[in-house]
Amino acid sequence: MSEPNAAFAVVLTTASSAEEAELIARALVERRLAACVNVTGEIRSIYRWEGKVCSESERLLVIKTTVARFAAVLDAIRGLHSYKNPEVVLLPISDGSDAYLRWILESVGEANGADSRPEP
Repeated sequence: MSEPNAAFAVVLTTASSAEEAELIARALVERRLAACVNVTGEIRSIYRWEGKVCSESERLLVIKTTVARFAAVLDAIRGLHSYKNPEVVLLPISDGSDAYLRWILESVGEANGADSRPEP
């Protein structure tokens, strides 16, 4: 990638419903915290919570962003999410298509001297 200081990431989170997933995804893109958020169809999550094994229907969100935006993405998810302890996991992108990675930078406002502050 031609942007030497850019660090790209995929952030994963889950939501309890399609409506909650859509709310979070739209907010992240509208606030320029993510270039794109993929919302999957229904998935089944099996996990341990408060000493019990649980099985619930959820939606997975795959969020394309930059490492620089991660703290703001985390704060936004916590503010919008219905879970007490939502999954928010950052996976670094080690490489990718120059054009796609440039698009991520432009979409989150970090390319070409664009304002790097997220919109309210």
